[in-house]
Amino acid sequence: MNIAEYKNLSKIIATYLKLDFQTEVLTQLSTNNCIRRSAFISDEFHEYVTTTDADFFAQNREAKCINILATQSYTSIKNAIKDDSATKVILQNLINKLWFRTDDIFTIEEAQKQIGKEEKEKISTTISENAKETKLNLITNNLISRDSNISESYNKYTQNDYIYDTNYFSQSLETFNCLAFISNGLKILKPTKLQMIPYYKNEINRKD
Repeated sequence: MNIAEYKNLSKIIATYLKLDFQTEVLTQLSTNNCIRRSAFISDEFHEYVTTTDADFFAQNREAKCINILATQSYTSIKNAIKDDSATKVILQNLINKLWFRTDDIFTIEEAQKQIGKEEKEKISTTISENAKETKLNLITNNLISRDSNISESYNKYTQNDYIYDTNYFSQSLETFNCLAFISNGLKILKPTKLQMIPYYKNEINRKD
């Protein structure tokens, strides 16, 4: 159902179907029925997110349910359910994440916190001038120095800082590129920049 044409009705029906699906999946944990593998796939997830999703995502792995969600930003989810705690529970239960270019500060900060920090080398430069005699030129209103010495010093040090800065998320990521934070099932792999291939490019290649 087109949400642009049937905004409220579309949300009501989609939310009902989502809750019915979640109930069916979790019911398997309390019965003797054989647990069936299932998948929940949602684009523009912030349009249908509810606070009950936090409870579902916390238990669905045991019910062998895979969730694939796409949203504009973490702020979109937070604004939709208006519950900071539920938002954090939903985000922390989504193990594998693909971050595309974004200007949303909340999304960037949460991504930075999850990826962590590292020791980065910093360099600072200081320039100083010493003069034995300084006079004020009343015509030009400038200071005139004689027998002056200029010294420049470099200072190199390390600082614990985020691995990826804000500019990386807002400027460095090109279209169809993302920063992948994924697991192989046993451990979290090192965050890596990936190039995504749109489906229509495959169609172009076939024609060529």
